[in-house]
Amino acid sequence: MRCITIWQPWATLIALGEKKFETRSWATKHRDSIAIHAGKKVDKAICQKEPFRSVLAKHGYTVNNLPTGSVVAVCRLADCLQVIEGCGGEVKLESPSQSIAIGDKENAFGLFDAGRFAWELTDVRLLPKPIPAKGMQGLWNWEGNK
Repeated sequence: MRCITIWQPWATLIALGEKKFETRSWATKHRDSIAIHAGKKVDKAICQKEPFRSVLAKHGYTVNNLPTGSVVAVCRLADCLQVIEGCGGEVKLESPSQSIAIGDKENAFGLFDAGRFAWELTDVRLLPKPIPAKGMQGLWNWEGNK
């Protein structure tokens, strides 16, 4: 299965279904299942800011108990949309198949600068227990429990 490493708290926000788009500087043609790997880096300062702090707290997480170095969820990468407008106004995302305007909370959870890409993540399933794994840059192949 393809996998992507994401820093905390963003990996957990995806795993909890609170973050629907992962923003990247590059597009992908991959459309299928993808595993979400929580990297070892935790942005402790952002975890204390809103809406991060309250959304994490709602699910029982703090900066001190976020899983790291493990796969935390699997989902479907449904689409890759380009950010058409962002920073300061309404954020608009477009792909050949759809056009989406995102809300304030989603905007707070990503870097939606014009020209970046928003990977639409659907059918998110939080794993019952994080599975330790070494992360990598870019999309990489995760072998599961091997």
